[in-house]
Amino acid sequence: MTDAPAYRIWPPVALGMPLLAGLLITAAVGDPIALPPAISRAVAAVLIVAFAVWNGWAIWLMGRHRTALLPGGATRTILDRGPFRVSRNPLYLGLIALDIALALLWPSFWALVLTPVGVVGVWWGAIVPEERYLRAKFGSEYDAYCARVRRWL
Repeated sequence: MTDAPAYRIWPPVALGMPLLAGLLITAAVGDPIALPPAISRAVAAVLIVAFAVWNGWAIWLMGRHRTALLPGGATRTILDRGPFRVSRNPLYLGLIALDIALALLWPSFWALVLTPVGVVGVWWGAIVPEERYLRAKFGSEYDAYCARVRRWL
């Protein structure tokens, strides 16, 4: 076993492909429901700030504990502080918030409704292999972490 998860699909691609598909559908045929621009921009701004703070905090903790910052790197320790105390996948959660923000900024109804397709892609392509890797590497320590902390929130 290599000391890294064997991803099926890189998380930004898993989320980005449905986002792009939704934007292309919106550009080609329009949206069946118009998203209110002022509200969409305001919600998007909040989500972008939340993404920056949340993911910045998680990345800072990962760097401080010298564990892999990029997908596919070796995990040295199970982090259970900061965002990792409330979510086993805080970086993916942040990417989902960013994905929704981008759909709202466009605005694209189709990109917004295709977000769950990207979430399933992240789960299948990154989370399942990552959990398999962490369980094999850390065993009961990882199982205890999973019992304490939810996958998302």
